[in-house]
Amino acid sequence: MSERVGVLIAIASSALGGTAAAVTRYLVGDADALTLAILRWGIGILCVLPVALALRARWPAPRDWPAVAGLGICFFGLFFILYNIAVGYTTAARASLALATLPLQTMLVGALVGAEALTWRKSAGVALAILGVATALATGLAAAPPGAWRGELIMAGAVFCMSFYNVLSRPFIRRSSALGFLALGMGAGAAALAAAGLVSGRLDVLAGLGAPQWIAGIYLGVGGGALAFILWVLALQRATPTRVANTMTVNPVAAALLATALVDEPITANLLVGLVGVFAGIWIATTERAQPARA
Repeated sequence: MSERVGVLIAIASSALGGTAAAVTRYLVGDADALTLAILRWGIGILCVLPVALALRARWPAPRDWPAVAGLGICFFGLFFILYNIAVGYTTAARASLALATLPLQTMLVGALVGAEALTWRKSAGVALAILGVATALATGLAAAPPGAWRGELIMAGAVFCMSFYNVLSRPFIRRSSALGFLALGMGAGAAALAAAGLVSGRLDVLAGLGAPQWIAGIYLGVGGGALAFILWVLALQRATPTRVANTMTVNPVAAALLATALVDEPITANLLVGLVGVFAGIWIATTERAQPARA
């Protein structure tokens, strides 16, 4: 039951992440990749930290601080700078399609570090879910902007960072709490981004944003930042990394739907067909009895 609840929480998180991709696409013309990351996680930590303190979240032990901070800088810093660069080259839907390779990369990283065994059923579920995404966005792929492949290649490389975050974070979450782990890691990432922005002068870009951009940025920080990743670490606390990552296939569907309204990216009837494959894949991968972790 805990695994099923974890997957449902991860689906909600992934849907919020998809809407964040569309909002990032909307903002990318007004701010560079570093500034967008500062905006997202600066607002994000301002939301997460008070919640963690109010709920008296259990913080990681001091001996875990360097590792948790390192994971936070790698993920909330490096990953999201690359993420924003990728979205600048391509559409929200195509960038999210590349992001949907996360389940495959998480499975490989999990097997590599001995955290999670591969099974045929799990592999089949992930493959079917990704096939559903590809089907849903097939028509959009043909109408991609020039040079879009650069964005998808950067995104696929960035996903490797997130795969390690998914796999390596679970022991730290178990030894502390989901919210305490998130607040420390996000705080480290936000601090590193702010320092980089101060040195490079990117913080000045924020002063030039108008009201519509700030509204979008606040949503990016609150919905696509704080709430999405509170849900994500709660899911990792309850389900295996691969099962959580498998829900990332919902991300491009949500991105495509919102991007249609924000930046006029087209969607087609193939989306409905693809949705069947997405949720069928999630069901297959998450109804297998959990395998014990390797010693």
